Amino acid sequence: MALIDLSHTIEHGMITYKGLPAPLICDYLSREASRQLYAEGTEFHIGRIDLVANTGTYLDSPFHRYAEGKDLSELPLDALAGLEGVVVRSDAMAITRDAFAGLDLRGKAVLVQTKWDRHWRTDDYFEGNPFLTEEAAFHLKEAGVKLDDTRGKSCPVHSTLLGAEIPIVEHMTGLDPLPESGFRFFAVPPKIKGFGTFPVRAFAMVGSPREIQSQNVAG
Repeated sequence: MALIDLSHTIEHGMITYKGLPAPLICDYLSREASRQLYAEGTEFHIGRIDLVANTGTYLDSPFHRYAEGKDLSELPLDALAGLEGVVVRSDAMAITRDAFAGLDLRGKAVLVQTKWDRHWRTDDYFEGNPFLTEEAAFHLKEAGVKLDDTRGKSCPVHSTLLGAEIPIVEHMTGLDPLPESGFRFFAVPPKIKGFGTFPVRAFAMVGSPREIQSQNVAG
């Protein structure tokens, strides 16, 4: 079994979107200061982080778009963890429904690899990025996907997918080692009430248990 990390590292001062503040990562209680509170030779560190929810690799719940939608605390774990995964690779700027033609997507996490992560933390990342078209979003909804990865900024895409209670994971990285299918996907945020978005440690499990159910019963 291999675990493949698909997340960006969150760092102090990192910009995910221009116009949104970077995370502030600092000490709440430093190791040096903690020595005054504990027995000799004992020290601890308590960190503090101030960030907007749309930082790094993060997951959108329906509440992000809809006031009455499910927030992070209401998402079932079976919509976030251990999902059968499919990778769709595309070098197009506008990714249409054709990219998903002929694929069995029902109940699966659909990861769209554009390789735009090569521009992460550069100005190029914010300009002319690939996106899902509205028709592609409708196709994914009708196909019964359980979770989607999209970096597009088109509100109709978010409206369609989140309206169908399909969570969205944005800004993933490192998808090259993944096979096109036959893996399990995980992207679990903290259980926060009244929040629609939060960073996740997205990752894939390739191989076992039982070779991902014998490659999903021989394809």
